Amino acid sequence: MIARTLAILAAALACLTLAFAGVAEGATVGAEGAPQEPGSKKHPQPPRSTPHGKLVQLPGRKGCIVATSAAKKAPSCAKARALDGPGVGFGSHAIAISPDGRSVYVAASKADAITIFARDPKTGALKQPQGKAGCVAAKAEHGCGLAIGLIGPNSVAVSPDGLSVYATSRGGSSLTTFHRNRKTGALTQLPPESAGCISGLPTPLCVEGRALIDPDVVDVSRDGKNVYVGSFAGSAVVSFSRNSANGALTQLSGTAGCIALATSGCATGVALGNIEGLAVSPDGSAVYAASASDNAIAVLGRDPETGALAQAVNGTGCLTNVETLGCNEGREIAGANTVAVGPKGAVYVTSLLSNSVTAFTQIEPAVIVQNTGPAGCTIFLRSAACAFGRAMSAPEGVAVSPDGTSVYVTAFATGAIDVLDFNRRTMGFEQKPNKLGCIAPKSVPGCTVGRALGGAGSAVVSPDGRNVYSTAFTSNAVDVFRRIR
Repeated sequence: MIARTLAILAAALACLTLAFAGVAEGATVGAEGAPQEPGSKKHPQPPRSTPHGKLVQLPGRKGCIVATSAAKKAPSCAKARALDGPGVGFGSHAIAISPDGRSVYVAASKADAITIFARDPKTGALKQPQGKAGCVAAKAEHGCGLAIGLIGPNSVAVSPDGLSVYATSRGGSSLTTFHRNRKTGALTQLPPESAGCISGLPTPLCVEGRALIDPDVVDVSRDGKNVYVGSFAGSAVVSFSRNSANGALTQLSGTAGCIALATSGCATGVALGNIEGLAVSPDGSAVYAASASDNAIAVLGRDPETGALAQAVNGTGCLTNVETLGCNEGREIAGANTVAVGPKGAVYVTSLLSNSVTAFTQIEPAVIVQNTGPAGCTIFLRSAACAFGRAMSAPEGVAVSPDGTSVYVTAFATGAIDVLDFNRRTMGFEQKPNKLGCIAPKSVPGCTVGRALGGAGSAVVSPDGRNVYSTAFTSNAVDVFRRIR
């Protein structure tokens, strides 16, 4: 929890610089927003102003949905049951969308619930179904269906076949498995005999899970064979095989079931302290894990047949901010907390203590390198080697458009969503200039004004690229945007 405390202090410090940054960006962000080749003496040019990837919040009640308890503070937003505390500041994959684009799922930590929305494929607007089809929860409240182990959920993922939804819960140290009705989007927890709940704590009706302590994030491999969980207090990545027929999970046997800093029965790895972010590479060759306390990105090679993970010892198995035996050097990844992958080997990481988003490229299976120059990092506080990121204080979530041309970063302290363009020449990114580059509460200067964005924590882009959805923890809201394509 020391890492969490340091992160909060760092975020508070970053907020004090907001006024300065707001003034500075108007004069200089254009000049610093574009990357240049290492060693180039040419003055960098401002990024090209284009509406591609720009976000427009849907009007009226279609643009934001708040928990019933917050309705009085946001009268212009629609209401939803069991939506309290979406996208809490730890675990930044709190919102997920089904592969068919018809359902959106939100981990609502204060409600101990997964909130369910049906999505209009034409407008992107969300509507909560009535009754149990609209939410599942640990308590018999809000008319939700009941779920075992769903205590403080913080991350949610949908399987590629759309049949299963998985959620981690820090309060229950659990991983819960749900069958998804592909017509309605409704969720039904698998029964205890099918391991509908797996927990690192002795919990009735839950199967025991090794190294599953305060899990922060869950992801599913593209082939649907495996599910991986980042364990915060366990400082581990936990590996499960997935039954393709019903989505049931079984932890891999022996040391293949987990790789950790120092946990009996797990394989031993490095740079795995307090895992907060995790993503499986599109080609299935690796799992990337963000270590908050080790200020690192761990690169774990994946066996495509068994799903087992192994870490290289030649330096390619991790990148760190500080010199670490067995790791290569990385830049501006202090307090690494979220990982997202894009096409063509692109990997993006947000880091809370660095107030940054960094870009990496997969150059061969299970090997990534950080992009050079300003294309490799964008930071809220100025850095000579990085581009300047406006309104990017305490960045939490990161999402990539399906075509890879846009990167969206949620900033918890400012409530902003930063909009960045992918640069094909450098394989990095650059923030859009002026108000195109961020959407935020009206208190944040230099951005397009948005509603119900307090504590922006997670984001996801729809499979068709039409919409972006984000969670707002302090606003108890989900925000809906149209994406200019």
